[in-house]
Amino acid sequence: MSIRDRFFICVATAALAAVTLTRADDWPQWRGPLRDGVSRETGLLKELPAGGPHLTWRATGIGAGYSSVSVAKGKIFTIGDKEDASFAIALDAGTGKQIWATKVGKSGAPGWGGFAGPRSTPTVDNDLVFVVGQWGELVCLKADSGKEIWRKDFTSDFAAPRPEWGFAESPLVDGAAVVITPGGPDGTVVALNKQTGSLIWRTKDFTDRAHYSSLILAEIGGVKQYIQLTADNVVGIAAKDGKLLWKAARKGATAVIPTPIVHDNLVYVTSGYGIGCNLFKINREGNAFAAEEVYSNKLMQNHHGGVVRIGDYIYGHSDSKGWTCQEMATGKALWQEKSKMGKGSIVAADGKLWLRGEDGKGTVALIDASTQGYKDHGTFNPPDRSDKNSWAHPVIANGKLYLRDQDVLLCYDVKAP
Repeated sequence: MSIRDRFFICVATAALAAVTLTRADDWPQWRGPLRDGVSRETGLLKELPAGGPHLTWRATGIGAGYSSVSVAKGKIFTIGDKEDASFAIALDAGTGKQIWATKVGKSGAPGWGGFAGPRSTPTVDNDLVFVVGQWGELVCLKADSGKEIWRKDFTSDFAAPRPEWGFAESPLVDGAAVVITPGGPDGTVVALNKQTGSLIWRTKDFTDRAHYSSLILAEIGGVKQYIQLTADNVVGIAAKDGKLLWKAARKGATAVIPTPIVHDNLVYVTSGYGIGCNLFKINREGNAFAAEEVYSNKLMQNHHGGVVRIGDYIYGHSDSKGWTCQEMATGKALWQEKSKMGKGSIVAADGKLWLRGEDGKGTVALIDASTQGYKDHGTFNPPDRSDKNSWAHPVIANGKLYLRDQDVLLCYDVKAP
C-alpha cells in the first residue's frame, strides 16, 4: 500500500469518526462525508435521459435561503426563512414530507443586495443536528424531534463581528467537539462540547475576522488539525487545544467563500473577485510547522460554487474563464470551457461531475471528470425555478440527486437501471 493510500485511509477514517453515519451513502454535512464535495457512490447514471432523471418527489415549505441539504438516517435537513424567522427543517427522505421545523433565529438579508435566508448547511452527528443562522445563531437540536438542546450566538457570546453577508459557515463535528469560526479579536475558531455547548478552547494566537469558508479536518505531519481560510490567511489549527500550527498570508477580496482542499501535505485554496488560487506545502520539522507557497495564479477564480479534487486534478468554475480542469501540483490548467455551461456549483460522483448553473434555468449538466476536456453526457432544466440564483449546492446521497431552489426541494433518482 502506498503512502498516499495510507494517508487517504487515515483521513477518511478520522472524518467518518467525526460525523457518525448509519448508512454508507448518507451525506451528513456540508460537501459530504469528508467535506470534499465527492460522493463515494457507484452505479449511477452515465448519461442523462431526455428531460432529465426521474423526479421522485418535490417538496415545498422549506422557506427562503441558499442552504444546501444534509441527508442522514432516513431524513433530510436544511434551513430556511419562513414568515418572520429562520427555521431548521427535517423531511422524510423517502417522501419529502416535513417531520419537524424548529425556530433558529432571525430571518432576513444581512448586508446589501437583499439575499435573504440562511447560507449554511446543517451538520448531523448521531442523534444531534447543528445549524447556523445567517445572523449567527448556533443551535444544537435532536435529530428525531427538532427539540432544542442548547444554543449560542456568534455576536453576543463570542463578540464576533458579522461578515457583510452574514454567517455562512457549516459547523464541523469532530469527536466530542463541534468546531466553528465566529471570528474576531477574542479568537477566530472555537471548539465547544457538542452535548452541552460549553467552551473547550478558543484560538488565542489566531484572531482574523470570519469570512464565509467552512473548516475542514485533516492530518498533516501526523497531527490532526483544522484548516480554515479567511480574507487574510490560510491556517492550520491543532485539534487538541486550538494552538495555531501554521499560517500562510493570502489576501482575499470582497467575499472569500470556497472550502479548502487538502491532499497529503498540500493545501489548495481559491476565491473569486480576481484573486485566483494558491497551493501551499505544509512542512513539519520537529514540532514546528511551516507553510511554503508552491504557486499562486488566476486560472481558478472560484466565486462560491466550490471545487473538487479527483485524483491529481481540481475541477470547478473559474470566473471569466469557465469550467476548468487544473493540475493540483503545478497549477496548470489542462482545459477551460465557458461556452457550454454557465457559472455554478459542482458535486462529483462515480467518475462524473454534476454541474448546476446558478442563473437562468438552473441547468444541470453531467460531464466526465476527465483531463481530456469538457465531455458532456446530457443536461436538463429543473422545474419550479425561482427568480433567485440557485446557489444551493447539489447533493448526491443514496442514489438520489437533491436540488434546492429557495422554497422548493427536488429529489431525482440517479441510480443506473
